[in-house]
Amino acid sequence: MFIAHAVVAVLLALALSGSAFLTFTRNPQITGSMTKLGVPESWFPWLATAKAAGAIGLLVGLAVPALGVAAAIGVVLYFLGALVTHLRAKDHAVAPVAVLTLLAAAALVLRIASA
Repeated sequence: MFIAHAVVAVLLALALSGSAFLTFTRNPQITGSMTKLGVPESWFPWLATAKAAGAIGLLVGLAVPALGVAAAIGVVLYFLGALVTHLRAKDHAVAPVAVLTLLAAAALVLRIASA
């Protein structure tokens, strides 16, 4: 179980890190999508920080199970919020967000199962 958790956690951490970097650097594709959804620009640094913290927490959580569980819960909540934001904006291109939400849920379940 731990190996499955490690693979999922590392893949999710890579995705979160990339997304955080692109948000911090104001990549037009990322920020344009967020703006289209009605996310205020003043939230961008906070959201990028949350993604970076989630990535770090998932990686450190490989050695510290309680932190891994907490990070996975935070990432699941983050992506559930993103999913709700997409649906409220009537943006039905939710496949990437749904996949990341499921990946975060898998990281949580596998971390709990391997502890």
